Amino acid sequence: MSLRVAAFYRFAPFAAAELPSLRRRLLACGEEAGVKGSVLLAPEGVNGTVSGPEAGVEALLQELRADPRLAALREKRAAAPVQPFHRFKVRLKREIVTMGDPALQPYLATAVGAHVDPQEWDALITDPRTLVIDTRNAYEVALGRFEGAIDPGTTSFREFPAWVERELKPLVDQQRPEAIALYCTGGIRCEKATAHLLQQGFEAVHHLHGGILRYLEERPQAGSRWQGECFVFDQRVAVNHRLEPGEARLCHACRRPLTPADRQLPSYVEGVSCRHCEGQRGPLDRARFAERQKQMALARRRGEAHLGRAFPQR
Repeated sequence: MSLRVAAFYRFAPFAAAELPSLRRRLLACGEEAGVKGSVLLAPEGVNGTVSGPEAGVEALLQELRADPRLAALREKRAAAPVQPFHRFKVRLKREIVTMGDPALQPYLATAVGAHVDPQEWDALITDPRTLVIDTRNAYEVALGRFEGAIDPGTTSFREFPAWVERELKPLVDQQRPEAIALYCTGGIRCEKATAHLLQQGFEAVHHLHGGILRYLEERPQAGSRWQGECFVFDQRVAVNHRLEPGEARLCHACRRPLTPADRQLPSYVEGVSCRHCEGQRGPLDRARFAERQKQMALARRRGEAHLGRAFPQR
């Protein structure tokens, strides 16, 4: 049976005291509906990706939309042949996407960049007067990107403001672009990134509404400006233009995505090392990783899941 995957977020103001009760309701709803995945709650809103039966996913989304502040919550859906998550978690956080700037208020429409729908995106980014920026991490960019986009080379979204100060400001002063266009996986990082740029005095700031996932959903592959696969933060690792699981796999030692070519390198030992982490672990860690990989292989032969044991929620 094919499972439904739903990725969603909504910036909305919440009091910190409200969040524990919302967490309890979502945990009860998700467990009853047979949904797995992760939901983050913070004073600035909600962010999550879940998977399960169509009816179960819909029940969880309806539970969220029951709050008037989340009534306009939109999701991006895809099918998954197997469950891409091990358990269901609802966590309370300071931010639903961490940039480390508490002054930002992305839930105010005037505080973020102009939304650009997928149908209008190609024209914007192919205009030579537009500066296109990928706000994702470098390991995500390595799997796929829009042609010509700038890769800030970050390993964490927290590094984006420093990159803006160090590199983007001088670049904009030099090139004087007529528009700045940002994109990310689902749109949430761009909401904060464009809010930060506007706060810093940048003008004509835009971002891809719904992110890469909505673009892949709505734009046909023929003539698409997207190249490669899109990294996703679950066991699918990456999806192709049809939103099906792609060819990338995770290194279980460092959690970095690997292309088929990466897995052909001598540095790749399944579950133990890859080109990103070769030489970074000592003999004890490598032995532990090798034993874990052995147990995973044995579990697969028995038709069992080695990962995903359910622990009580605190």
